[in-house]
Amino acid sequence: MAKLYFYYAAMNAGKSATLLQADFNYRERGMRTLLFTAAFDDRFEPGKISSRIGLASHANAIDPESDLFEEVAIELAEAPVHCVLVDEAQWLTRAQVFQLAAVCDELDIPVLAYGLRTDFRAQLFPGSEVLLAIADNLIELKAVCACGRKATMNLRVDAEGFAVKEGAQIEVGGNERYVALCRRHYAEQMGWRRGAHL
Repeated sequence: MAKLYFYYAAMNAGKSATLLQADFNYRERGMRTLLFTAAFDDRFEPGKISSRIGLASHANAIDPESDLFEEVAIELAEAPVHCVLVDEAQWLTRAQVFQLAAVCDELDIPVLAYGLRTDFRAQLFPGSEVLLAIADNLIELKAVCACGRKATMNLRVDAEGFAVKEGAQIEVGGNERYVALCRRHYAEQMGWRRGAHL
């Protein structure tokens, strides 16, 4: 039976590069894959998955109204699909995560979803919350804080490099807007002391 995998990490852990490597491995063996990413993530161009190390591939651009099960089923009717890979999975809706689970359960196609676990306020993204709850396999990819410890948190910074503490959960950006930190250094940057921010 096919499984739903959630690969999660802080910023700069190589999620997109890992996705593109998995895609290459399938295609190298003559297998067909489908790639999906958020339509509004236009840092490079809409419908493109790009990594910091220079790997890139075109993908199906999806928005909150996209029915991923239906899109995969349509592709499957034309030719076999051996794997579905989803970048920026934190931005999926609850319904879309369950659609991906149905791709595994009803179409017997494995799904590899890659995304952030939490936002800049240490709150779960909606897509990540559901993936953490229902995925068959959870795999943490490692990022590194400047201190050398494992980075698990995403700090959003302003143009001067200071921590942003308020704002919309979703703001597309890369290294110029986000810094991956360990929990200790994240809390220091946010001015949090012993849970006093709660």
